[in-house]
This record gives sequence, C-alpha cells and structure tokens, in this order.
Amino acid sequence: MVARCAHADAGGFRLWPIFSAAALRRKVLEVLTCGGGGGRDGGGSCRGRTPYRSPQRMPRPRPRSDRLAELLRAEEPSECGGEDDEADAAARKVEALEELKGVVGALQAAGGEACMSRVEAAAAVRRKAKDDAAAREMLAMLGAIPPLVAMLDEGGDGGEEVTAAALYALLNLGIGNDTNKAAIVQAGAVHKVLRIAEAGASAALTEAVVANFLCLSALDANKPVIGASGAAPFLVRAFQGACSTEQARHDALRALLNLSIAPANAPHLLAAGLAPALVASIGDAPITDRALAALCNIVAACPEGRRAVSRAPDAVPSLVDVLNWADEPGCQEKAAYVLMVLAHRSYGDRAAMAEAGATSALLELTLVGTALAQKRASRILEILRADKGKQVADDASGVVATVSAPQERGCRGEEAVDGEPADACMSAEKRAVRQLVQQSLQSNMRRIVRRARLPQDLAPASAESLKALTASSTSKSLPF
Repeated sequence: MVARCAHADAGGFRLWPIFSAAALRRKVLEVLTCGGGGGRDGGGSCRGRTPYRSPQRMPRPRPRSDRLAELLRAEEPSECGGEDDEADAAARKVEALEELKGVVGALQAAGGEACMSRVEAAAAVRRKAKDDAAAREMLAMLGAIPPLVAMLDEGGDGGEEVTAAALYALLNLGIGNDTNKAAIVQAGAVHKVLRIAEAGASAALTEAVVANFLCLSALDANKPVIGASGAAPFLVRAFQGACSTEQARHDALRALLNLSIAPANAPHLLAAGLAPALVASIGDAPITDRALAALCNIVAACPEGRRAVSRAPDAVPSLVDVLNWADEPGCQEKAAYVLMVLAHRSYGDRAAMAEAGATSALLELTLVGTALAQKRASRILEILRADKGKQVADDASGVVATVSAPQERGCRGEEAVDGEPADACMSAEKRAVRQLVQQSLQSNMRRIVRRARLPQDLAPASAESLKALTASSTSKSLPF
C-alpha cells in the first residue's frame, strides 16, 4: 500500500511507501548511520554522490548521531516485546472476565446447574474482591449483589456456612466502593442482616454482622436507613457484651460513631442506651477516643442527648479526669467540648464540675493544653466565673440585709461613746477583706506556677514575688 499525492490520478507520482512503525524506525536508523547527506544509487546502497558546495562557505560538520542510533536499535526489539505484552495482558483480562462471569452465573443458578455450589461461588467472590477494586466493580456490574443478599435468607438450608459466606462476600464487595454500599442497602440487606443478628448468632457470625454494619454505615446515605432499621440496640449490646469478641466490640463502636454523625439517628441511639455505655467506657485506652467522639456528636445533636449524658453515672467526674491526660491531647479536646456543652446549659452540671475539681484541671489545660483545648477550657472557666459571680452577689445581698445595719448602729454607738468616726469601722472591714483576697490570690498563684512547671529562672522565687504579682489585683480576679 502506498500514499499518493493529490494529482496521482492525473498522471502524478507516488511519494513514498507507508511503513509500519518498526520499518520507519529502521529507515531513520539507516539514514542516520549513513550521515543523512547523500542520495541513493540504483542498487539502493548507501553510497551518496557528493553534492555541489560553494567554495566560499564550508558546511559545519554534522554532529555525531551514534547515541540516537543506539537508542533506536535498543527500542526496536522492545516494541515487538511491548506488543506481545499487550496481547498477553488482553488475553489475561478476557480470561479473568470469563472467570468472573462463571462465578456470578453460579450464584444466580438454581439447583445443581452450575459447576460450583453457591457457597463456593460466594467464597470466590470474597476472595476476588478482597484486594482488587476492579474485581469489586466488575462483580457488581455482572449482578453478584442480589443473589448474595438473597442467600442471607437461606441460612436454614445450609446452616451458618451459607450465611457466613454471603456476609463476607458482601463485606468485601462494599469495602472502598460507595456504589456497591448503596446497592447492597437498596437490595434489602440491612433488615436481613439484622434478622440474623437477632436470631442468636454465634460469636463468629456476630462479628461478620457487625463488620457489615460498619462497612455500610460509612456511606452518609446509608446512615439514616441503618439507624431507623433498629440496628442501634444490637450494636450497643455488641459494644457492651462480654460475649462479643474484641474485634466485634471495636467494630460496633466504630459503627455507632458513624451512625451518631447523622443527627436523625440521635433518638434511636439514645433509646438504645448509648450515652451511659459510652460514659462507662471512658478510661479504656483503646476505645476512649472514639467513645468521646461519639459523645461529642450526641450532646451536639439535640437537648435530649445533652441530658442523657448528664444523667449518666459519673459522667462529669469521668470527663474531668480525662482533662489530666497530658499524653492524649485529642481526648482532652473532646472531653473539654462535652463539658463546655454541659456547662453552657445546666447549672447542675456546673455545680458537679466544681465539686469534681474541674477548675484546677481547666486552669492547667489553659496553660499546657493544645490551642483548641485551651480555647474550650477558657470558655468553661468563663461560664463558671459568671456562675460564681452570681452566687457571690446573692450572698452579699443577704449579708447586707442581715448584718450591715446592726454593725452601723454599733459604730454609731461607739462614736457617741468614744468619739471615733464611723469611717474607721468601715476601713477596718475593708482591710480585712483585702487581706483575705491577697492571701487567696497568692495561694492560687503558687498552684498555677507548680502546674505550669515553669523553669526555675522564670518561676517567682519568694513570697515577695507572689505579692508583687497580686498587689494590684481586686476581688474580681479571684479564681473560680
């Protein structure tokens, strides 16, 4: 086959033959090897006639092209190898596709028509989808999800083996693929999986059920569906249950954390008793961080969530204790957030914080905590300060009503007897109050310095230094 010029039909001439890529490379190599300067004789050899050159202008010597020629020689066999590799890859893809079709056909077949049983086909799906994202997508496109969901109802025929095979196959299909997660839920898997859990499944099967809920709840669109299905009580029991495996317990907490992200799930989670379960788990190092994260979502979702956390046994003391975990800044931040929400809404919670010694822990957090923890701790201290100010104002008004009048009458009596002015009595009272304030400030300044662990050269060295720090303070600076 040759290429023609535009006037080839009208007596034109052929320009050049069309070469393949390999042939064209060989032609370029041949031209470069011959120097690219001469023409060809009738025999096709590389002997070129010397062209006419002007004697006044000598041509520059052509740079050597040996390196380019070597590269072309090296690439020529690799092209052939690349074509062979592409053909092999295409053949492997076709073979893999046919194998996946056979697996899906076995899942969809009824009776013994397929070359493998449905359990074996489900196990093949689980194996192929475990680490291959392309296989997950292709299996779903071929229709593997509906028959696997249907197998969840057939546990009575083949026992636990059929159910476990279908559960793990669906689990691997959903990992890392949001489209498959949505398709599994749309196929009705949530209610069927929940029926398996409520039927008294074994520990191994419970672990597979919890893992499926964890996988499916990672998709935002699935969260309300799972929450409304009644799965929350089962997940809370799996999180609390002593009969659950450690892996099932961790997966249940992660699934509950996923569900708590959706505010619509808050009533379902609270009705299942999640708040006291989370509070009780604080202190268990491997799960405390996620438990606190779920508590943050609950108290922020609705007022009922805040009240449920507040009513949980030892909620405030447990959260205050977390503030002292210097090696867990993330836990400190989350605990401070929960305490901030509780303090903002409830006087009873603020009183419980004061009783649990939250003030000193919060003061320390404002000095050595992370930026976010410092901000939240400062906000809680502001709320407690305002509460303390109201209490002091109420106490002061009561004292004025019951004590001030008799004292003033006593002073006036003394003035009549001793001749001293009434202002002398008032100034003595002020001096006593001021002395008490200074003593309180100095004591608290020593505590703050110790908690801040300041270097020796920066810490106040004596009581005189502490007095200097508090000399200009007033009662408004009292700690709370």
